[in-house]
Amino acid sequence: MKPRRREAGVALITALLIVALLGSLAATLTWDNGLDVRRTMTMLYHDEGAQAAYGAESWVLSLLRDDLADSDTDHLGEFWAQELPVLPIESDTIQGVLFGEITDLQGRFNVNNLVDANGAINESAVEQFQRLLNVLELDPRLAGIAADWIDADQEPNFPDGAEDSIYTGNVPPYRAPNHPISTVYDLAGIDGMDKVTLDTLVPHIAALPGGTDINVNTATPAVLQSLDENMSPGTVSGLIEERAEQGFADVEQSFSTVVSADVLDDIGETSNYFQLRVVVQIATVRVTFFSILQRADSGDVVPILRSFGTL
Repeated sequence: MKPRRREAGVALITALLIVALLGSLAATLTWDNGLDVRRTMTMLYHDEGAQAAYGAESWVLSLLRDDLADSDTDHLGEFWAQELPVLPIESDTIQGVLFGEITDLQGRFNVNNLVDANGAINESAVEQFQRLLNVLELDPRLAGIAADWIDADQEPNFPDGAEDSIYTGNVPPYRAPNHPISTVYDLAGIDGMDKVTLDTLVPHIAALPGGTDINVNTATPAVLQSLDENMSPGTVSGLIEERAEQGFADVEQSFSTVVSADVLDDIGETSNYFQLRVVVQIATVRVTFFSILQRADSGDVVPILRSFGTL
């Protein structure tokens, strides 16, 4: 009888092991299936969010087109300058919200103005960038280094400059682009730039096709102060109060006594470049969409740069 009992015990243990293995396998399959379902829904929500963002972009294109037809200037009192209203996203299977904002990029300093159409350094723009850095209490040497980053030659600018001889010695090594940049975050690679400095600078700079004027109706106070070496914080405060939300009644009259004649040629009260930021929230999925929009004098508005997450 003892061998039979041993065989029965072995069979019981074997059966328990099989049940345990099957239970573990079933639990694993259930867990994997749950992850697959969640992953699929996340991808679905992300795609739906992207489509909603594109829809918002299309609406903003028509908004900016109509704005040009209705107004001769661009200022902070216009509808586009306000935060976009929170819009619901509703369907049989998806519920969410959409919100965002439009920013006038010509109210910022265009870093691509640091070089001219031939790729040579624009000294007056470098001097303005130095003043902007001083206003923001940042290292003014970064102006010359940034100009060297995008100018067409490989010769380090003097006294402030850096070319491949500096950047190829970094870990990992890289080279200067030596051409205009498409996003201000490209400046993260220049010699001497750190995250704190870049974060301080970003709200006051843009990367646009070169040769753009500054819209003084929407310019940040720091950018206004950088226009001329004689611009004081008190002067800027007076200009901000004068323009209010409706912009300057006469730009030339307001600025002719506080900036040089050359600066007057580089400022205006209209804009051709805007940045759209749209945030779409569906369930636990958040999609952030950026679009740089160019508005031609004819009124046509087209996106020239799109990105998700960050610029």
